[in-house]
Amino acid sequence: QVQLVESGGGLVQAGGSLRLSCAASTRTFSNYIMGWFRQAPGQEREVVVAIRGSDSTSYYTDSVKGRFTISRDYAKNTVYLQMNNLKPEDTGVYYCAAAYDLQSGIRWSNPRHYAYWGQGTQVTVSS
Repeated sequence: QVQLVESGGGLVQAGGSLRLSCAASTRTFSNYIMGWFRQAPGQEREVVVAIRGSDSTSYYTDSVKGRFTISRDYAKNTVYLQMNNLKPEDTGVYYCAAAYDLQSGIRWSNPRHYAYWGQGTQVTVSS
């Protein structure tokens, strides 16, 4: 079992920045792909970014490339999402998730491959 706790959400003006954190309670942090998903009002939950455990390869959805950066601190069992140049359309609840990375055929963008989820943190970007 893996417990995930997000923090760092808040209200920011368009063009501003936020950094989200996700602390994971596991002894095998490097065995998990860590992802960030978001859900805006009236929309489906969508993947934002993800990072591999073994080699730290990262993946980004097109809408956030060049603005968001995912990273992980193996010593602290924590993954971060640095969000710059925020836009109103970035508004939503952001969820941290973990997917076991030792299974073949895993896809970073598939939420069904993520077994563990945090409680979410609200990000609101005003125009």
